[in-house]
Amino acid sequence: MNRKKKAALSGALALALGLGACASGTPQSDADVTLRYWLWDSSQLPGYRQCAENFQADNPDIFISMEQYGWDDYWTQLTAALVAENAPDVFTNHTSRFGRYATLDQLLDLSDYIERDDYDLTQFQEGLPELWKTESGSGQLGIPKDWDTVGLFYNEEMVEEAGYTEEDLWELEWNPEDGGTYEEFLAAMTIDANGVHGNEPGFDSNNVVTYGIGYNEAGSGYGQVQWSPYPLSNGWDYADENPWGRVFNYDDPNFQESIEWWQSLIGKGYMPSLAIASSGIGTLESFGAGAYATLIEGSWNMSNVASRATFDLDVAPTPIGPSGQRASVMNGLADSIWVGTGHPEEAWKWVSYMGSTECQDIIAQEAVVFPAISSSTELAIPAFEELGFNAEAFSIHLDEETTVTSPVVDRWAQLDSIMNPAMAAVIAGQSDVSSLTDANNQVNDMMARDRDD
Repeated sequence: MNRKKKAALSGALALALGLGACASGTPQSDADVTLRYWLWDSSQLPGYRQCAENFQADNPDIFISMEQYGWDDYWTQLTAALVAENAPDVFTNHTSRFGRYATLDQLLDLSDYIERDDYDLTQFQEGLPELWKTESGSGQLGIPKDWDTVGLFYNEEMVEEAGYTEEDLWELEWNPEDGGTYEEFLAAMTIDANGVHGNEPGFDSNNVVTYGIGYNEAGSGYGQVQWSPYPLSNGWDYADENPWGRVFNYDDPNFQESIEWWQSLIGKGYMPSLAIASSGIGTLESFGAGAYATLIEGSWNMSNVASRATFDLDVAPTPIGPSGQRASVMNGLADSIWVGTGHPEEAWKWVSYMGSTECQDIIAQEAVVFPAISSSTELAIPAFEELGFNAEAFSIHLDEETTVTSPVVDRWAQLDSIMNPAMAAVIAGQSDVSSLTDANNQVNDMMARDRDD
C-alpha cells in the first residue's frame, strides 16, 4: 500500500475503538489454508455456515474462519485491518463503501478468474454485477450475494379497522400537491390521544399516539428507507450516471418538491418530528409496539420486523408516483477479495462458491435476504411467505422494472458529510427545501475536485 493511500485509510479510522467479533470455528488440523471471511449480518450466519461446511467437505484443504461484527464495528475493524495490512481474505462489501476501497486499490480484480473459469455473471439479477465494476468498466471487484428493495410494512389490524384492504394498499398513489390516496391512507392510520384519526374532525396533530408512518432519520443523501420511493417515482435520479456518477441532482425541482411534501407530513401529524424519530428508540421497536402504523423498510429486515411485532403484519409495495410508476432503490451486497490476500486462488474458489446456486439456494431457504441469483430468488419468495409476508411486494419492482440501483461513488463519506446536516435541517423545519440547492452545489464541487486531494 502506498503512503498516500495508507494515510487515507488511517484518516477514516480516527477516533475508532477496537471492538469484539463473533467468530465461527477453529481451523481444521488437516487444512492447508485458512481463509478469514467477514460479514456483519448475524441473521445470515447460519446460512453461510452451512455453505462453509459444504464447501469444506469438497475442499478439505481449505478452512473458512468466519467472523461477524455489528454494522458500525464491522467498518471500523475492516478499516483498521486494511491500514495494518492484515485484512480478511474475503469480506462482505457494501455499495456505499465499495467506491472508496476500489480507488484505494484494496480489492482484487476478479476478471481473469471469471474469464478463466467461464464464471457466469448472467445468472444474477440484471444490474447487480455492474455495481461492482471499476470506474473504467474493465475490472470486476465483487461477486453479488443478494439484492434488496423497500416496501411498506403495515399493521393488518389497524389497516382493517381503518377500512382498507390489502388490494387497496397495492394501488395507493401519491403526488406532491395533495399526497393523493397515499396521504389519505396515512391520515386514516394516524390516531391521536383521544382516539381520533387523522382524517376525522377534531384530530389533534400535536398529541398523536400512533403515527401513520415512521422513519428513523432524515436520510442524508441516500434516503433508502426514508424518502427515496417518492422522488424516484417523480422522475428524479441521484446522479448523472451510476455507478461512478460525478454530478448529483439534489437541486432538481422534482426532488425538492418530493422532500417538501414528505416533510409536510410532520406538520399534519401523520409522521413524527425528526426529534422523536431519532430519539434513540428504533423504528422497528416503535412499529412493533404500535407507535407507527406503517413503515418503509427494506426486504433484508423482514425477519427482524416480524420478530418485534406483537400483531399480524404484512408488506405492500411503495406507492405509485407522478411518473405513473412506483419506485425503489435496489441495493445489493457482494463478496470481495482483499488485494493483499496470500491465498488468491483459494479465496476465489470460496467467493465463486458463495456465488453458486448451491450456496444461494441455501440462503434462499433461510428467508433472510433475496439471493442475487435469479433462480434462487424464486426459491426465497415462498420461504418468505411462510413467515407471513407477501414477498412479491419487493419483487414487483423487478417485474415492473421500477428499480433504481444504489449510487456508487468513491467519495460517499464526503457526500454524506454535506447532505446529512443539510437534509436534517430541512426535515427538522430549520431550513427551507431550497437550501438543498446550495448543498448540491457543495457536493458537485467536491466531486469535481482532484480525487487525490
